[in-house]
Amino acid sequence: MNIAVVGTGYVGLVSGACFSEMGIHVTCVDIDSEKIQQLKQGIIPIYEPGLEELVKKNAKAGRLEFTTDLTGCLDDVEVIFSAVGTPPDEDGSADLSYVLAVARTIGKHINRYVLVVTKSTVPVGTARKIKEAVQEELDKRGVSLPFDVASNPEFLKEGTAIKDFMGPDRVVVGTESEKARELMDRLYKPFTLNNYRMIFTDIPSAEMIKYAANAMLATRISFINDIANLCRLVGADVNMVRRGIGSDSRIGSKFLYPGCGYGGSCFPKDVKALIKTASQNGYDMKVLQAVEAVNEKQKTILFEMLNGIFKNNLTGKTVALWGLAFKPETDDIREAPSLVIIDLLLKAGCNLRVYDPVAMAECKRRIGEKVYYARDMYDAALDADALLLLTEWKEFRLPSWAVLKKAMRLPVVVDGRNIYEKKEMQENGFVYACI
Repeated sequence: MNIAVVGTGYVGLVSGACFSEMGIHVTCVDIDSEKIQQLKQGIIPIYEPGLEELVKKNAKAGRLEFTTDLTGCLDDVEVIFSAVGTPPDEDGSADLSYVLAVARTIGKHINRYVLVVTKSTVPVGTARKIKEAVQEELDKRGVSLPFDVASNPEFLKEGTAIKDFMGPDRVVVGTESEKARELMDRLYKPFTLNNYRMIFTDIPSAEMIKYAANAMLATRISFINDIANLCRLVGADVNMVRRGIGSDSRIGSKFLYPGCGYGGSCFPKDVKALIKTASQNGYDMKVLQAVEAVNEKQKTILFEMLNGIFKNNLTGKTVALWGLAFKPETDDIREAPSLVIIDLLLKAGCNLRVYDPVAMAECKRRIGEKVYYARDMYDAALDADALLLLTEWKEFRLPSWAVLKKAMRLPVVVDGRNIYEKKEMQENGFVYACI
């Protein structure tokens, strides 16, 4: 089976590599010629555990190819996945210009039946727009060719994307025709042989499932952060509260971890887009507006705690940051709490020393030389008046407290992910604050 995947970002590259691992011939397409050249050389533009090995293995086997020319492979493929970016516009809506550009290219150049599958996260109604764009180009050419459009949202978690794709807990597919359904069923069967978990729906429902899932997870995060902030005011322990409510089988414990806010490429963008979609249809998503407001406020909470410790006098203080990525096992800092905190600390007159195992280059690309990029976690803490933990990387979980205390000028630790024990920190002589 031959397929094309348009877009070699996070979703497209992982999807292409995993499909090729199952024996499918995959052509990955991107307009970025430099990125394509790097991929041909085995250089991976993103950090994702296991991805580099998978790409190199299948490229060597001839099952995974890279090109900038979509038109050159259209006569050979049965399925075309559109995995291009859908960045948020200024009003919060998803920018569909790249998605529709792919659709128009397909309409201009196909000469046989193809199934066009949307893999990008797109608002409800996008498949209809894609179908119209393809048909419009066919009409311009004066040709009548059959084609189908389907929706196949991704549910990959950064850091475990390969595992998620190879052993999905569900595969959601929205189709309009039996032929499209049979093609998608055949394509995904190798991934679901052990436990067949394909959910077939109509296309609008498939498009909505992705947004609704991310919105629910974001809601749980903002909910527990709201509870954590109230716990701090009334003297309750949010970790005990979390365990107590998480033991209820109707609630469960996942995504009930208090912290300094969610970030990344999905939750912030998708919550905004869902709010905007509702607004465009005359509906006010009050719960999700609150979810977004709580999260934006939560990104400032560590700065407020630090400001309180130093009695509103942070000028000239040296602050160490452990973690820049929005979560462990990724170099993604899009919408990360670290960017908000860095901005607030710099405006307050602080000197910053930062360290992240993989996101340093991405941070430097985003903010330049405004901060000192440390060699390791202890170098970041050297002569620091305070340390802020922002990302719960494994190497931060059990540091040498003696080395850390010796390196720092003042033993102040603000834990943005609640991974340390207050009693242990105090016994080691640290001033400790957490969510």
